[in-house]
Amino acid sequence: MSAPRTIEPLISVHNLGICFRRFKLLAFSNRTRQYWALSDVSFNVYAGETVGIIGKNAAGKTTLLRALAGIIEPDRGTITRADISISLLSLQVGFIPHLSGCENAILSAMLLGLTKREATAQLSRITEFSELGEFMEEPISTYSAGMRARLGFSVAYYAAPDVLLIDEALGVGDRDFRAKSADAIREIIDSNRTVILVSHDMGTVRQLCDRVVWIDEGKTRQIGTPDAVIQAHNEYFDHVVKRPLRSNLQC
Repeated sequence: MSAPRTIEPLISVHNLGICFRRFKLLAFSNRTRQYWALSDVSFNVYAGETVGIIGKNAAGKTTLLRALAGIIEPDRGTITRADISISLLSLQVGFIPHLSGCENAILSAMLLGLTKREATAQLSRITEFSELGEFMEEPISTYSAGMRARLGFSVAYYAAPDVLLIDEALGVGDRDFRAKSADAIREIIDSNRTVILVSHDMGTVRQLCDRVVWIDEGKTRQIGTPDAVIQAHNEYFDHVVKRPLRSNLQC
């Protein structure tokens, strides 16, 4: 599944912290509240491996992927990247609303490192894989969330970035397209591309990943093999989270 590691990581995350500031309007003053989505996260990613990111809801997993993609700047700590292209594959794919699917596909592929000629040459494959047909000529603003996700997935697949970040998007669209996209991701992983995968499906993480990073309350709790980290995660969830909840329900 994984290629031999290089000495230097492709991505190095050190003591990463990201803070969101929330403004609350009061009668006589405005107050700012700070929320640290990530407070202390550290790990490395090496060429050819698939790294899983697990943790409960609101643990900071999606924020972490957005930081790795360069969408969010850290408030403290560092993210060091080699000279690589990175694509975030998410169900919240961002495009320019007034541009057509074709125009967005070419622009997105160019942002991932392709030349305009290379991006244009891949357009027919992107269109075919996305199954959007004549909708490729329509503005993205007319697309459903599923259609945008299909297009984003197809661009990322054919633009072939050095590192693919996947946020709970192993299947997008209808059943047939979900199966096709899941097969495509497994093909990417089997080809020794570098993948960082966020998922709540422990079976998928166990099957696809070489290493797992467990994030809890904005911090790195454990890094290791899928079996070891998933077992620790499940035991923690059963004994620390579920047991107090069951006790409260019995009162």
